[in-house]
Amino acid sequence: MALIRSVFQDELDGVSQTLVDLSNMVSASIKKSTHALIDSDLSAAEEVISEDEKIDLVQHDLDAHIIDIIARQQPVASDLRALVTALRMSADLERMGDLSHHVAKLTRFRHPEPVVPAELKDLVHHMGTVAENLSRKVATVIETRDTVMALQVEKDDDEMDGLHRQLLGNITNASWTHGVESAIDITLLGRYYERFADHAVSVSRRVYFLVTGTFAG
Repeated sequence: MALIRSVFQDELDGVSQTLVDLSNMVSASIKKSTHALIDSDLSAAEEVISEDEKIDLVQHDLDAHIIDIIARQQPVASDLRALVTALRMSADLERMGDLSHHVAKLTRFRHPEPVVPAELKDLVHHMGTVAENLSRKVATVIETRDTVMALQVEKDDDEMDGLHRQLLGNITNASWTHGVESAIDITLLGRYYERFADHAVSVSRRVYFLVTGTFAG
């Protein structure tokens, strides 16, 4: 029985490690897609688009593995909660990869023209940095199950919300001179980064629930 439990624990640890790997993959993806966006780097954008398929594959394989574990081991209580929570976290992380992919696709669509006007590049770059930092922190939260850090992720998201409001303020200002098409692009970008951060918060909340059995207030 002890050996069976040890094997099961190894499988649970493997699931957790794959979630950490996924977090690191989406962190690298949003970093590269932001670089592609700011520098109008088509090659980098194409890399992000291609690498999103790897993120999807890892997530799909993880979900299939989790379902297989549940079918074989028939876990109960905290073990079942961990596996079901892992399924939900993998979906959030895959969606974060999709949002990074959307940023890269917008860069490719507008190339060789820049998507972001010069005066907004610093702001958008800041949003990309916040997104990257959030996803890196999420990887640590998953690995360590640090509930204090999990709560901090939600506070960090406030910075992204503030940047998002600032971005929208620029395009709704009477001084905006870049036209409707550019305003739509910037609105989409703001939404992509804001949603990326929201999914990071969702993952951290799930870790908090996994550890405490209660939802973060």
